[in-house]
Amino acid sequence: MGVGEAVIFLGPPGAGKGTQAARLSAELGFKKLSTGDILRDNVARGTPLGRQVKPIMDRGDLVPDELILALIREELAERVIFDGFPRTLPQAEALDRLLEETGTRLLGVVLVDVPEEELVRRMLKRAELEGRSDDNEETIRRRLEVYREKTEPLIQYYEKKGVLQRVDGLGTPDEVYARIRAALGI
Repeated sequence: MGVGEAVIFLGPPGAGKGTQAARLSAELGFKKLSTGDILRDNVARGTPLGRQVKPIMDRGDLVPDELILALIREELAERVIFDGFPRTLPQAEALDRLLEETGTRLLGVVLVDVPEEELVRRMLKRAELEGRSDDNEETIRRRLEVYREKTEPLIQYYEKKGVLQRVDGLGTPDEVYARIRAALGI
């Protein structure tokens, strides 16, 4: 088995991480791991995990690390894109250990930068189109607050490691995708 490769997408909710990660995954053969998608699927299917995390997600809070890390370990593949994970410093440190244990090489961390009011506009539109109960304005603002508090410290963490690539998340999806490919050199 060859050495695995990983890309991490960071950025606030609504920045377009999922859209861009899906495209990169499809075009380059990476497995896209979105903890949010995995969790929402479990909620929709009414699994024990889904019943456990639904109230947490409905409040806009973060699901506990031990549940997320168990999901990640289960899903790990040779070439993966982490979409929206890690979200906290302890998760980043745990992911570093997991990547090391599995011999997975981190190709880069992409920070998709988008101004807050644009994020709110995008997420309200997405909620309307997809019927997502976790995307009303109050929950969106709470999720952005949680992002600032818990996830923004990862920017400095990955900058210090020399692996962070900042990408402007405004523009067409094609423009943002081209910036991401250029930032990663792939």
